[in-house]
Amino acid sequence: MATIDYAGGSAALKRALALESSPVAIRLAHSREEIPPGLEKLDKTVRHCQMVNMARKEGRSFYSTAENHECVGGSWALGLRELSESLKTGDFYFRLGKFESAAACKRTIDQIPHLESGYTYATLYAPLEKATFVPHVVLIVAPPRVMLKLAQATLYQLGGRVHSQFSGIQSVCADATAQTYLTGTANYSLGCDGSRKFSGIEDAEMVMGFPAELLPGLVHAVGVVTAAPGSKK
Repeated sequence: MATIDYAGGSAALKRALALESSPVAIRLAHSREEIPPGLEKLDKTVRHCQMVNMARKEGRSFYSTAENHECVGGSWALGLRELSESLKTGDFYFRLGKFESAAACKRTIDQIPHLESGYTYATLYAPLEKATFVPHVVLIVAPPRVMLKLAQATLYQLGGRVHSQFSGIQSVCADATAQTYLTGTANYSLGCDGSRKFSGIEDAEMVMGFPAELLPGLVHAVGVVTAAPGSKK
């Protein structure tokens, strides 16, 4: 596997896109052996989206296992635990008033991207420039103007169209992390009520995840499209 300059890539993205927080490196570790020596274990129980926020805004690097994940839906999407019965039947989001019927909720849950339960031993987080592990996914939380440039950069080499999938629930865990990991392609999401309520994603921000292997090409493309004559400064 080619060596990637994560610190340099993070600095380049932050500079070109005027990011106010760091891109976040995430690894879905299958075993204890994948956790670098010295990486601290999270000492509390919060949601995946909150862990992302701790890395991007507080500069923290850490790992967490199933017991550290408060959100059942998020930890299921990331492969840390089984799907709960209330989510499986559709009752959970139906009771929250997100769907007209439990059946509508179940149709959505059945299509949410997720890793096989038990696939993941631990989730690792770090600001991209501080990552001591090889990430699987990089997350960026930023305003739509940044997402515009990232979308243009995504298409820079081959062109085409951006096809994003989201459902307004489980945005940071399923849409940006699990789906990106499973498909090997970037995905853009609007965020969800949970991530906006608990993790500091602002009303004027969106979420994007891309495979870490794409970092060098994306950095190059971002530099080109942001400096292009037709680019809004």
